Amino acid sequence: MRGARILGIDPGSRVTGYGVIEAVPAGNRHVASGCIRVAGEDMAERLRKIVEGLRDVSERYAPGELAIERVFVARNAESALKLGQARGAALVAVPHIPVFEYAATRVKQATTGSGKASKAQVQHMVRVLLSLPEAPRTDEADALAVALCHAHSRDLLTRLRPEPPP
Repeated sequence: MRGARILGIDPGSRVTGYGVIEAVPAGNRHVASGCIRVAGEDMAERLRKIVEGLRDVSERYAPGELAIERVFVARNAESALKLGQARGAALVAVPHIPVFEYAATRVKQATTGSGKASKAQVQHMVRVLLSLPEAPRTDEADALAVALCHAHSRDLLTRLRPEPPP
């Protein structure tokens, strides 16, 4: 696989992190990152703002691939439902590029070497891996970590893929 511009998303019903990286054979380069913060009690309005915010990011940075965290259901079904809705809004916002999904433990493993890494460890390693001047905010770091996980995964797929016959 050639290089790619990857949009990583850490979906949330109040804060959705995004990170755009350029994944090329020479390494990964930070392009942009940030958070889409939405307020209010009206879930439909918050979801609309997530869609609008991510559409703007997509139009501005033209990613070729989207990497997103899978929803993890632990204790609170209502929180999982809201997170699932935010994730769906994120996917609707960028409909015309391939989507790759990763479990949070896999993202942490790919970024820090441990599937049980803390948020601070993820922030630190994202900073180191992308040569950032300072650690990104938590949601931003998580989104960049998802993009980095995908970049590492696509590199591995390239190495494992047999060469086409001449």
